[in-house]
Amino acid sequence: MTKQAVSEVPDRRWSNVRRILLVRLDSPDGVVISTPAFAAVRETLPWAHLTLLAAPAAEALRPHLEMLNEIVGFNAPWMKAGAAMLDAEAPDMRGEAERHMVRRLGRGHFDAAVIFTAGTQSAMPAALMCRMAGIPLALAYVQERAYGLLSDEVPEEAAAAVGAVEGLQHEIDRQLALVGHVGLRIQDDRLRFRMLPRDERAVQQLLKQAGLPSGQGYVLVHLDPGEFSRRHPPQALGEALDLLQDASAADGAAIVFCGEPTEQSLIEAVRRVMSGPSLVLARSPALGELATLIAGARVLVSSPDGPVALATAVGTTVVDLEALTDPQETPWRVAAPVLEATPP
Repeated sequence: MTKQAVSEVPDRRWSNVRRILLVRLDSPDGVVISTPAFAAVRETLPWAHLTLLAAPAAEALRPHLEMLNEIVGFNAPWMKAGAAMLDAEAPDMRGEAERHMVRRLGRGHFDAAVIFTAGTQSAMPAALMCRMAGIPLALAYVQERAYGLLSDEVPEEAAAAVGAVEGLQHEIDRQLALVGHVGLRIQDDRLRFRMLPRDERAVQQLLKQAGLPSGQGYVLVHLDPGEFSRRHPPQALGEALDLLQDASAADGAAIVFCGEPTEQSLIEAVRRVMSGPSLVLARSPALGELATLIAGARVLVSSPDGPVALATAVGTTVVDLEALTDPQETPWRVAAPVLEATPP
């Protein structure tokens, strides 16, 4: 168990809550990274109804996260993805989505809210929405005093030393320390993700269509539409994959690429560099299918976004193409060499 600054028993104010709003608004991978903390709330308060307020893209996670009762999608204007979606709204509708969500949260009659943020994000906008919705207890990290916006505020520096290595606190330790502040704790701090039989069937079909013989092992290479500074150049990546394939030759593992449609040109550029054969999935896998693909792979090669969080959750070894971005989000509890490169 990760060492946490937790109470011996839950805070009395929190021990009898029945309906809890969990808030993680940035991305699906942020939600997956927060699952140990969600599980701490569930394990300590097993009777509670847990609703997650998240970006709409995270709603697809609901069948895979057993500790949650429901996920409500919301495009938060203070998050990059949410702001981009709201740019398309009509001028006379400005603010209506936020007003609607406040009303919806008010009808939810929540007793408490836990607002999860990354270290560079502010909990204040979400805290204001929770107050406007009439939620009496609210817990979050703060960089400055929240006063009446939060019933329980945790200064960033107060938890920064929990689980810290060389002055850096891992994102998962950060979230566990937050819920630990009010005595919500967990014995098993691994990430959670439930795989479904329907996804296993779909993955078998995808691999068959790509040309992978039944029973042959594979190395999954996932290239996602992240910032270019998080990618290795195609030449270097292709050469590295050749070396990886040579090392896997005794096991007969194939190199299998998957990615978004916008990444097809990058995939083809890498494949042209490679001297060995490789396969490409015919389409982008859905979220559950991607987790199943990763679970079946010998190794995942990926940049440090959603796929790495999924690999951590299903226990697959990761080669993390971390281009000097955020060491606090490196893989958790799995074998994971992190390859750093100075962005061009």
